[in-house]
Amino acid sequence: MAFQMSGDEFQQCVERALARMPQSVMTKLENVAVFIEDRYDPAIHGVDDDASSPFMVGHILGLYEGIPMTERTWGWDAGKLPDHIFLYQESILEICESAQQVETQIAITIVHEIAHHFGIDDDLLHDLGWG
Repeated sequence: MAFQMSGDEFQQCVERALARMPQSVMTKLENVAVFIEDRYDPAIHGVDDDASSPFMVGHILGLYEGIPMTERTWGWDAGKLPDHIFLYQESILEICESAQQVETQIAITIVHEIAHHFGIDDDLLHDLGWG
């Protein structure tokens, strides 16, 4: 059974997790905004429903959308909206049994998505234990 938490409580957990991130990392984030959504929806992100496994869609905890720093070239940001980190509240709550687990999972998910911003792929993140 999913842990129950209000949207405001979840937001506060996100804010605490972001405040605990190393300042040396946070100052290097460029043009990134964090959003909380209920659940990943492939259609919103331009993914064909048939292309996504139903298992994966329900278990995506976060998503980075943007241009990783390793792929940016001169002038990449001309008129560019911020990159996005999405955190999926319902998916995170479904795998947690306590408020402490929610906070821990949010922090892990934020680290994972920030790593994508810096150009680190899923394979390396899994190897490092942040998968």
